Amino acid sequence: QVQLVESGGGLVEPGGSLRLSCAASGVTFSSYLMSWYRQAPGKERELVASITSPRSITNYVDSVKGRFTISRDYGKNLVYLQMNSLKPEDTAVYSCKMTRGPANYWGQGTQVIVSS
Repeated sequence: QVQLVESGGGLVEPGGSLRLSCAASGVTFSSYLMSWYRQAPGKERELVASITSPRSITNYVDSVKGRFTISRDYGKNLVYLQMNSLKPEDTAVYSCKMTRGPANYWGQGTQVIVSS
């Protein structure tokens, strides 16, 4: 059974940092493109960052470039999103997704709130 479980969300002040984790199970992790998406209240879900396999080529939405870093640990079947210099507009539910061809799997999401 394929399962993705995110963790690491929470409340942080502007300028602070958080690291999100996404644990994958039930699949051959190295075969999948991994992505982080977010959805803010009243807005459409957007792709934040992605990382390929096996070369770990990364891609980011312009609004997070230079502040967020996506990475993956093949030994632990984990993908991370390091978020620095957080802004109130980063507030959203963050979800990870695995993609291989037509197959997509989603986690349940983790809430990030950036507020003073």
